[in-house]
Amino acid sequence: MSDEKDLQQLKKEAAERAKQLARERMAAKKAAEKTEQTLEEAVSANEEAEAKQEKAAESADDLALAKKKAAAAAKAKAAALAKQKAKETEQEGSAQSGDDLELAKKKAAAAAKAKAAALAKKKAKEAGQSEGMEASVADELAKQKAIAAAKAKAAAAAKAKAAALAKQQAQEGNNAEASEDEIAKAKAIAAAKAKAAAAAKAKATKAGAAKTAQQEEKPSPNQVYLDKYVKVIKEHLGEDVLEDAYINRLSKDVPTLVAKKDTYFKIAQFLKYNEQLGFDYLSELHGTDFQTHMEVYVYLYSYKKNQSVALKVKIDRDNPEIDSLVPLWPGANWPECEAYDLLGIKFTGHPNLIRIFLGENWVGHPLRKDYEPYDVEV
Repeated sequence: MSDEKDLQQLKKEAAERAKQLARERMAAKKAAEKTEQTLEEAVSANEEAEAKQEKAAESADDLALAKKKAAAAAKAKAAALAKQKAKETEQEGSAQSGDDLELAKKKAAAAAKAKAAALAKKKAKEAGQSEGMEASVADELAKQKAIAAAKAKAAAAAKAKAAALAKQQAQEGNNAEASEDEIAKAKAIAAAKAKAAAAAKAKATKAGAAKTAQQEEKPSPNQVYLDKYVKVIKEHLGEDVLEDAYINRLSKDVPTLVAKKDTYFKIAQFLKYNEQLGFDYLSELHGTDFQTHMEVYVYLYSYKKNQSVALKVKIDRDNPEIDSLVPLWPGANWPECEAYDLLGIKFTGHPNLIRIFLGENWVGHPLRKDYEPYDVEV
């Protein structure tokens, strides 16, 4: 605000000076005009006097004429001189006024610039001091935080050391016998672990079921073969010879046929000798105890068709007996003897059904779910 006031004062002073110069110029012009008027009056008076002299001395015409010429020349010279002086005075006043005004403007601008520069310098200095103060405050805060962190760390270390010492003292005082609280805590931990394990197992079972369901939703590439086997069997053996037929997702999507007990051998025979099927190789045969019943599983393969099929049959657990497949595939000899030895399944029509692992005098069959060893020490 002070800079603006100074600039206004300078402008005001410059205006006053310009006005003063203008007044002086007008005064000079008026003085020149007055001088010219005075000269004109003097010339006029001189002319009157000359006229009187001419009248008084008509004889001196040459002298009068010379005087008249001299007076006219003096008059003209004086008028020219006065006019020139007035013009010069006017020009000098105008020039001086213009120069003074310009000079005043320049001085005012220079003063304003200097004041603005000083103000900017002052602000920059204040900003620098503020930044320095902020940096100093930040450093101080950082130091205080570091000190607080060190104190907290030391307190935590002291607390941990005290806890360790207390624990050591407690252990030393209770070495002979665990307290009831510790036993309860151990039991609670064991129960929590068991519960977590059960939950994880249930989750895994659920995930497996979901995966199986997802797989079942997708058609199996072997579905066409299963449809073919079922169609051919029903066309030749009847609609009711099969108990079930499905794709076994848990065994490489193998087409699986479930036969009734009285149609088991007939279906196996058809699978081997039918030209559309031709399963000439028995790859596997085994029995399983499901507690509610027993089951015989047979895996067959056709080298001609490069196809496979599984044949299953459910039998009574209390009287496990089923037809032998040795007449169809001699390779069923030893697998049927194994199923007889370990599960007690009897295969009717087998040429030499014997116990191949345990001997005829062994009591019981080890793969049955109700098996109890005759001599537990053996």
